[in-house]
Amino acid sequence: MKIKNIIAALFAVLAITVGCAVEEDHYLSEVSLSTTYVAITMNGGSTPVQIDATDSWSITGAPSWLTISPASGSAGQSTINFSAASTLDGRTAEVVLTCGGKTQNINVIQGLATVSKATCAEVIAGPESKTYLVTGICTRIANTSYGNWYLDDGTGEIYIYGTVNAAGNYSWSSFNIEVGDEVTVQGPKTVYNGTVELVDATFVSVNKSLIKVAEIDPEDAVLPIEGGDFKVKLSNKGTGIYVEVPANAKDWLSIAAISGNTVTFHAAANAGGDRSTTIVFKTTDGKKEYTAEQAISQKGAIIECSIADFLAAAVGDTQYRLTGIITSVANTSYGNVYIRDWSGETYVYGIGKKGDFANLGLKVGDVVTLVGKRAEHNGSAQLGSGQYESHISVTEVTIAEFLAKEDNPNVYYMVSGTLDEIANASYGNVYIKDADGNRLYSYGCYPGWGATGNNRKDAVAKYGLKVGDLLTIIGAKGSHNGEPQISNGVYFSHTPAN
Repeated sequence: MKIKNIIAALFAVLAITVGCAVEEDHYLSEVSLSTTYVAITMNGGSTPVQIDATDSWSITGAPSWLTISPASGSAGQSTINFSAASTLDGRTAEVVLTCGGKTQNINVIQGLATVSKATCAEVIAGPESKTYLVTGICTRIANTSYGNWYLDDGTGEIYIYGTVNAAGNYSWSSFNIEVGDEVTVQGPKTVYNGTVELVDATFVSVNKSLIKVAEIDPEDAVLPIEGGDFKVKLSNKGTGIYVEVPANAKDWLSIAAISGNTVTFHAAANAGGDRSTTIVFKTTDGKKEYTAEQAISQKGAIIECSIADFLAAAVGDTQYRLTGIITSVANTSYGNVYIRDWSGETYVYGIGKKGDFANLGLKVGDVVTLVGKRAEHNGSAQLGSGQYESHISVTEVTIAEFLAKEDNPNVYYMVSGTLDEIANASYGNVYIKDADGNRLYSYGCYPGWGATGNNRKDAVAKYGLKVGDLLTIIGAKGSHNGEPQISNGVYFSHTPAN
């Protein structure tokens, strides 16, 4: 058959399909359309549709790739534009026109819908927006509302960001997907923050794993710092059980015994920070290998360190204890703050739960001690969900008010004044004064909180302090030879003189 005849035949089929759709939905007496079938080229563009309505109308149900303008209107004649960007694969949609309380479907097609069967490696290397058909093992489930999970086929791992049924609805429970199952889905690729995803992938099928984790002891899969045994009871319909301690845990976790379908592991005492691993159990039906996974973690010691050492650490489950001055507050509801010590500054993504920050009465200038994990967001280091331990309240006062306070090494103040004299540039012994002529000596202006030994030196050079600068120092009220002073002052901020 000649090409022109093939094209003619194709349009004839489309015309029949459209005619059937219109006949099923019925033309509405309230509105007339120039067409109920809208075609857009693969290169993208806009297709106009003329509408003549006797009442107000609206169009709903458009997917994210389709733009309808306007999507609503009043009685009379107007033009609706259906627009879409270019696409690598064909796609279809069905939107609903409502007018006078009645509805009619409008079919939209862009190119011919095709799906490429691929491995995870091919998806990872392939272009964005292309639709792929992938089969792999469900290794982790992140969200059961939308169906977010990880798929691994041995060539790589991709994230399934949303799983839908053939009608495009989220219906996670109906898919019956569990960790270890072999699942087939299809959807368009995107990349978000470096993670390769299939977005709103359509569920195709699931091949249930022959091996499952039936019971664990302890139930929370968390071992104490002292170590101990961890038991996993498996439900196995395959032949045999194969298990190996992951390479990242062989120095602290071992297989103690295998009895029937129960595997017992032994964890050594933990002298470091929190640690965790995921154990993979395997079986076979003689043709295919099936897997099940179980995560296990062990509590560890809390590592107390400087902020610089914390920033240099790897992202992980290890717990760190940090103490620093709150330099700014980014969110007062969740307590997202910046804290700084003598070595550096870090962002804290939340102090406790929502409302905890306000209840604790924390503010800029206070010295806070927090415990949390080394985390990262968009390449920037942070203390994830910092747990509050304690804080030192710092009160902002004038020089005159500070001079009137009683000596107390346990009460801290924030004092500001013009830098009048640098008595010792190494340790930062300086004088500050106010507009009324009050002058105050600070015994030390250390680079930051927690500095000891030589780390107390050179704040003057580090921050480029000069006479005439407006300098803010945190310290306790003390005295020497009857003269009042800021004891062991700590640099907070300064504004250079003009």
